[in-house]
Amino acid sequence: MRKILILFTVLFVSNFYAQDILSLKERANFINKLQKDRFNNLLPDLMDKTDIDMWVLITREYNEDPIIKTMLPPTWLNARRTTILVFSIDNKTKEFDAVAIARYAFGDNIPSIWNKEEQPNQWEALKEYIISKNPKKIGINTSSYESLADGLSKYHYDQLYDVLPSNYRKKLVSAEDLAIAWIETRTDLEMTIFTQLVEISSSIIREAFSTKVITPGITTTDDVVWWMREKVSDLGLDTWFHPSVDVQREDNSDLYAFDGLSKFDIIQPGDLIHCDFGITYLTLNTDTQELGYILKPGEVKAPDYLINALKEGNRVQDIFTNNFKQGVTGQ
Repeated sequence: MRKILILFTVLFVSNFYAQDILSLKERANFINKLQKDRFNNLLPDLMDKTDIDMWVLITREYNEDPIIKTMLPPTWLNARRTTILVFSIDNKTKEFDAVAIARYAFGDNIPSIWNKEEQPNQWEALKEYIISKNPKKIGINTSSYESLADGLSKYHYDQLYDVLPSNYRKKLVSAEDLAIAWIETRTDLEMTIFTQLVEISSSIIREAFSTKVITPGITTTDDVVWWMREKVSDLGLDTWFHPSVDVQREDNSDLYAFDGLSKFDIIQPGDLIHCDFGITYLTLNTDTQELGYILKPGEVKAPDYLINALKEGNRVQDIFTNNFKQGVTGQ
């Protein structure tokens, strides 16, 4: 729900987000646990639903496939050399396997099975493994429409295509649906953690939208943006994107907040301030928009028309969310 926050005295904000944020080592341990849950419990179900019994992901160090970026071990900033991951489900036993055909194990959760002494050619090793599994379909990350599902480079596609026997080339299919499902699906564990991310984000906004940060008539919207960036950095976190803070005023058009000019305004009494803000933590991101009203002298609450507008906006929001159904468009 969006909120209107009233500014008239310093609002003291709880420091709960500072004390609840894990250390880097604790984060790495938790991310390992989270990724293991996604690999072993979520991914086989997604592969079954999208009718892909083998998913081959190939990427190069410093030019990572967007999907592999979401899988990187917590102590890795990038992939290593040429990294190949293969996820497969046996069509008879339904046994799930996750392996790396690479120089190194892919963190703690995916072992490397490439024996360079027995087979020094990495692509031949990949071919031999694929043939041993005999999949019906070989999903690869190519897509005409979804950028996140189009991470396989032309060079790596050619290497894979050329090394496969002709009957296996025919099995290559786009893994677009599987890749997007992987990106968009949250596990129960992730949803539990996500509520904490939202609380952290909202707490930072509450502090930013207080007289601890804003002095009406002096503070600019850009000052608040950079305060938010510094706050996130001080907490040992990252912003998901550069925040924005803008204002809307009675003496300007309804589109004033979207013309780019208000991002550098001095905040005044009577302004409706708006922010777009998100953080990154434990592989998850928030994207939060909230509103605040700057009280005029003598006011003790926001004007009734704004309070009523908030109620109507929330009502429309509830109507939309109550009608969300899988497979139904927004038309």
